[in-house]
Amino acid sequence: MSERQASGATTGSSKPSAGQGPQGQPKVPSKHEKKNNVPEDFDIDMKDPETEKAAVAIQSQFRKFQKKKQDVPS
Repeated sequence: MSERQASGATTGSSKPSAGQGPQGQPKVPSKHEKKNNVPEDFDIDMKDPETEKAAVAIQSQFRKFQKKKQDVPS
């Protein structure tokens, strides 16, 4: 798996980074900002072994969820 980069708080930086509020907490975008904040297109390599592993894991969890949902009497 990939390693995560350290945030400013863990590296000793006292100044909030971009996208953070005045207290150094993550900035919550308003409803209007969320609509206009559309991510750019990206390409997923469907032949990548890591992609296949992730897909199998997601499918497995979904099947477990479906089975559990059917077993619970409504």
